Amino acid sequence: MRLILNLIWLVLCGFWMFLGYLFFGVICCILIITIPFGLASFRIAGFALWPFGRTIVRRADAGAASTIGNVIWFVFAGLWLAIGHLITGVALCLTIIGIPLGLANFKLIPVSLMPLGRVVVTTEQAAAIEAGWVGPEF
Repeated sequence: MRLILNLIWLVLCGFWMFLGYLFFGVICCILIITIPFGLASFRIAGFALWPFGRTIVRRADAGAASTIGNVIWFVFAGLWLAIGHLITGVALCLTIIGIPLGLANFKLIPVSLMPLGRVVVTTEQAAAIEAGWVGPEF
């Protein structure tokens, strides 16, 4: 089921959101001082391209620098990417088949607003982290 949802996602909105994250990542890497933002954007681009079966967890070692970086990210890129997820999510929810895809778009809004201090993991790894079996030291 994950494969089918990921393929439909890729065709309907995943590729376009991937390009948006890629665009902001390249711009951030060109500006050199914002390379950490570019790397975070590339990490989320992969998640936006193939989201089903994976999730985002907060890193335990994320500190004040991540918070300050997230504020800067929000102003320059996060708001625009979140608007893109909101628009495509609403458009996908207008059809019955698109409802799971629209909900996945809504799931991506928080990470598009604050990507620093987060890591993409499989749903199995996230369950192990929640159960306390492993920590998010990836």
